[in-house]
This record gives sequence, C-alpha cells and structure tokens, in this order.
Amino acid sequence: MEESRKTPLTDWHAANGGKMVVYAGWEMPVQYEGLVAEHNAVREQAGMFDVSHMGEVLVEGPEALAYLQKLLTNDFSAMVNGEILYTMMCYPNGTVVDDLLVYRYESDRYLLVINAGNVDKDVAWMQEQAAGYQVSLTNQSSETGELALQGPLAEEVLQLLTDTDLSEIGFFHFRDHVAIAGVQCLVSRTGYTGEDGFEVYTPWNELEKVWVAIMEAGASKGVKPAGLGCRDTLRFEAGLPLYGHEISDSITPLEAGLGYFVSLKKEDFIGREVLAQQKEQGPPRKLVGFELIERGIARSDYEVLLNGEKIGFVTTGYLSPTLNKNVGQALVDRQKVAGAETLEVQIRNKQVKAKIVKLPLYRKRTKARG
Repeated sequence: MEESRKTPLTDWHAANGGKMVVYAGWEMPVQYEGLVAEHNAVREQAGMFDVSHMGEVLVEGPEALAYLQKLLTNDFSAMVNGEILYTMMCYPNGTVVDDLLVYRYESDRYLLVINAGNVDKDVAWMQEQAAGYQVSLTNQSSETGELALQGPLAEEVLQLLTDTDLSEIGFFHFRDHVAIAGVQCLVSRTGYTGEDGFEVYTPWNELEKVWVAIMEAGASKGVKPAGLGCRDTLRFEAGLPLYGHEISDSITPLEAGLGYFVSLKKEDFIGREVLAQQKEQGPPRKLVGFELIERGIARSDYEVLLNGEKIGFVTTGYLSPTLNKNVGQALVDRQKVAGAETLEVQIRNKQVKAKIVKLPLYRKRTKARG
C-alpha cells in the first residue's frame, strides 16, 4: 500500500486537534472540534482550510492561449492579466477529465489549479494534448503550499497581515507578490464555500508561518481551522460541484448544469461536438436539488426513483447545517423528471419521499467585490 503524503501543515493539524484521514492519497484533517461548528464559523466569521493537496500546473509559451482554447471548455480570449476563470477539461465524448481554475499572468503564461485526486491523470492528459503546440507545462504541485481563508471576516483578518489593499482584489481575480506575514504569496479571491474569501499560495516550506500568523490574527474574531468535512457541506449548500460526484468521467458539464462554463462560440475544443449536440437536443440527464419530506439522509450513489422506477442517483446528500434540512442533489433522467414535483430516494430498504427544490440550496449573504 502506497504511503500517504503530508502537507506542510500535517503535523500542525495533528497537534491542534485535527482528526486525520487519508483523502486523495494525502493525510488531511476531516474536522477539529466538529463539522457543524466549523461550517458555521465559515458562514458567520471565517474558517481556514489547508488545501496544499491541490495541484498547480504552469503553462507557458507563445501558443499557451491557443493550447488552452483547445484543451478547455471556457473561452480565454478576452481574459486580462490578474483574472481567473473556472472551466472544465473534457474528453472527446464530452465527459469531464477535471474541473479547474485558470489564472492568467500574461497572454503567454497561465497557472492551472487542479483537483488533488486528479493531478497525475490531468498532467498526463495535458502533456498528451500539448503535442504540436509551442508550450511548456511545469507541474509545481509539490513545491506549492496553499490555504483558503473563507467567510465574511476573511478580508478583515487577512488585511491585518499585509500592506496590500485586499479590497482591490476583485472576485475571481488575483495578485502575485503579496507579502503576508513577511512571506511573498500569490493571493486570489475565488472560494469554494459560497462565502467571500481568499486563497493564499506560498512556497511549500513557508506555509506554516503564514497559517499560524492568520490563526493568531483571527483568534479574537472567531476564526477557526476547518476540515474537509465542512468544506464539503459548504460547497454542497452553495451548489458548487465536486469531481467524482456532480461531474466525472461519466458525466458531462451540461448534465451537471455547468453549461455557462462551456463556450460553444469557440470554433473547437476537446468534447465540443458532443456538447454542442447536447445543447441542441437537451442533455439526457440533469442535476436537480431535493429536500426529504420523510426522515432519512440521502447519501452519494443512493438510487433515485419516480413512481417506483429508477431514474438516477444521488450525487451528494447531507443534513445541511445552514438550512437544518435533509437535502441533496441527484443526477436524473431529464425527460422522466420533467414536470415532477416529488421523487423518492432509496435509503436502505425504504423509499423515502422528497420534493424537488431549486439549486443552489444556499446563496451567500456577503457580497464579494466584482
């Protein structure tokens, strides 16, 4: 069995009450004092996540833009320096290799931030598709540390540690060479929780210094370390997809309701033909939200039925800490669910009734600057 990897903060987590699990091959904290307390801290004050397991790939060269236009679903032609775009990388059949963020430094230099469990697969796919382009790819994952400070007080707390005016970093923008607690960092403002917040990228061996400084600066304001458990409940409430659940190598972006990030105006990109056909005809499946009317919790992969007939499966389900309701998302047959107001979820040996609800389940109360 392969030994699990450690982030620069693994020892800190263990020493500060982190309940450690192996996730995507990494030793990570799933929670500290408890999922609900950490979830609520992010919604009401701020929480901080170790996300050093994420992958970072630098794409450089005179044909970097042309390469990304072919490789990815979004359109990067109008992107400006310091901007970030969310996108998907698809196979020719339209299903998803990964979802990722693209940071533009210059027209010939971009940073791609990819999911932890997909790094090796993604880099191999990117290298394969780079053939014929004047472009170089550098996997910087093992030398880059990253934390995410999320919540209404994120800016106020982080501002205590830098002379850079963080209010000038707009939503889905970033700035490089920002000194945080004396460490040169890249700071972005995206988030994966439904709240305002920042990602801070550091050299691998400098991350703990920045982490500890933020924890100390935020202690009096209720900032808590937060684990993978509430990271999932937060993103789920906000309707943000997780690879392997709402999107995967068997699900297309259009089925997942992510058509906004698929630019069919582009002449060509990998998967375009299938996705254009799905756009025209309607995807075979669609993602719906639901709230259980009867007792139970819907877990990932549970069968979803309509009038006793299987029509799909649960992608994610929880007792929502914010809503205090048993809710979920399911990928279901689009035509069969049309007009339906309720469905059933197979929970063990019982079919539990649920009403279909609008997504996302939660919209943030704080306004990130555009």
